[in-house]
Amino acid sequence: MVVAQRGVIPPPKHYADSAWFKYILSCCAATTAELVTYPLDLAKTRLQIQGEKGLNSNGLQPYRGLAGTGVGIIREEGALKLWQGITPAVYRHLIYSGTRMVLYEKVRDHLFTTRPDGTRPVWQAIVGGILVGGIAQFLASPADLVKVQMQMEGRRRLEGKPPRVHSAGEAFIKIYQAGGMRGLWKGCMPNVYRSALVNLGDLTTYDSVKRYFVNSWGLPDTYWTHALSSTLSGLVSAVLGCPADVVKARIMNQPTDSKSRGLLYRNSADCFLKTVRNEGFWALYKGFVPCWLRMGPWSLTFWITYEQIRNACGTSAF
Repeated sequence: MVVAQRGVIPPPKHYADSAWFKYILSCCAATTAELVTYPLDLAKTRLQIQGEKGLNSNGLQPYRGLAGTGVGIIREEGALKLWQGITPAVYRHLIYSGTRMVLYEKVRDHLFTTRPDGTRPVWQAIVGGILVGGIAQFLASPADLVKVQMQMEGRRRLEGKPPRVHSAGEAFIKIYQAGGMRGLWKGCMPNVYRSALVNLGDLTTYDSVKRYFVNSWGLPDTYWTHALSSTLSGLVSAVLGCPADVVKARIMNQPTDSKSRGLLYRNSADCFLKTVRNEGFWALYKGFVPCWLRMGPWSLTFWITYEQIRNACGTSAF
């Protein structure tokens, strides 16, 4: 594939560098990455939740690793169930990815310090990544809540439990009816913490590493530089985000009382402590391999798609 290098593309059109156009491009790239890697996210969520105290497995064999989880889902529920919950996942990225990408670029271009060599202080990138990641996830948290609950529906039915929801729209309505607006933000804080850390690993790492490769190593701003930078950012994201991801998934999946209060965990700190006490510290890294294998390809797919469609549309380099 021939990739046009930055600096030699035609001048951007009048709308190409506008915030709304970049928002649309980031949503397109995120949707592509989500569709490609979603089965890994489903496997990761199943692995993270299984084994927690207070849930009945009805004698079902626990999943063993990424491949075993995928095979088990196909055998027990059908291949299409690997994409169960994909609709709210896409809805989430229409809010989350668009918001975080546009906000980060605005903050970076207007508030960060630019050195003569084109690089920027890493601490500014860290603060910016954490801030925009938390804000974007707070706005998208209801869609993430629906996604997690829909991902577990197939497993619940195999355990002999009645289905909670049949579609994303029904899930939104039922959650709202049970807990109001507050119920839609159940598990919001661990979700915000997780996304702040993931954004630190993904967006901040990609931005800083890519600029280092281009400005210090002299690598061209092309496909292979994007691939190398996104691979590193996916690894850092998985290491930083997996414990918070486990806590988020468990809080969002737990049953609630009539006042939308969790029956297993009071808050994210309580979930963290109970998980470590009941299952050991490494339970916080349950599903790490699928988490990493998902974040790596997701980051790779997203950044390559995003950079290429920006290039094709005449938008300036990220």
